[in-house]
Amino acid sequence: MSQVTQIDVGADEDGIRLDRWFKRRFPALTHGRLEKLLRTGQVRVDGARAKASARLAAGQTVRVPPLGEDAEKPAPKIERDLSDKDAAYVRSLVIHKDKSLLVLNKPAGLAVQGGTKTERHLDGMLDALQFEAKERPRLVHRLDRDTSGVLVLARTARAAAALGRAFQQKDARKIYWALVIGTPTPLQGTIDLALAKQGGPRAERVSPAAAGDEDAQHAVTHYSVVTSVSTKFSWVAFMPLTGRTHQIRAHARAIEAPIVGDGKYGGITAHPGGEIPRQLHLHARSIDIAHPDGGRFFIEAELPPHMKKSWKLLGLEERDAEGAFDGLE
Repeated sequence: MSQVTQIDVGADEDGIRLDRWFKRRFPALTHGRLEKLLRTGQVRVDGARAKASARLAAGQTVRVPPLGEDAEKPAPKIERDLSDKDAAYVRSLVIHKDKSLLVLNKPAGLAVQGGTKTERHLDGMLDALQFEAKERPRLVHRLDRDTSGVLVLARTARAAAALGRAFQQKDARKIYWALVIGTPTPLQGTIDLALAKQGGPRAERVSPAAAGDEDAQHAVTHYSVVTSVSTKFSWVAFMPLTGRTHQIRAHARAIEAPIVGDGKYGGITAHPGGEIPRQLHLHARSIDIAHPDGGRFFIEAELPPHMKKSWKLLGLEERDAEGAFDGLE
């Protein structure tokens, strides 16, 4: 491309950020160079200057100046070695599918993304979830490896942008169920406690932030005790209003009610022994969020096998959680 071109924004790109639009179409173009093109007015949207964070609408026209051969090269195709077994497995996790969304009931123990010593993860299996769509589904939020439950995927760039806005604007009501040690006091309340990563930004553990800590992240979680079993266990529903790393786990520990199976935050106390499984007892039970195609979307995910076993052992009834946050929101 040796001259200025005008490119129309497609229907499947409606709502996408301008910088992400460029990343999709010109993956070799660096963010620094794009910013310079924007600052100098060489990139425009419908003839007007724009910022990298601007949201595009279907039908708009983006002015693209000559970028050079290297920047215009298509993204190399990533070859993923996905076995038939893994493809069938990840498809079995789907609990909802429509033209814009997929929802999985993620099992405990499956990482959402890869990392050091993590070769098998959900992100590496997403090709199997493309089905009839033109695009590979996109992750729009995360769950810890050992947390089970509702995980929403976007099937189009437009859906990803809409869901991203919903999460950013806190227009998503997520409920988690947990079995904890002891009983929080009071039985219902809000934990407003900033968190900071221990050992730097790449650390995998957080703790209450010290006053004046520049790396502190605001974190707020509603909680409600559904049922207590003697003085040893409680079933607690959590509703995070922010989405920090390990937020619920750290907040549960802060109110002296560590989650069963969470040795990282609860230490030996979190492993009560007996017939209660040692796995983390934290489950993303439901989500209520604006659907990209309009209206509200609500879905629940069944408890994982190890939590079902504990619920049966302790005589807990799922219906008892109805209205857990009445009077708190």
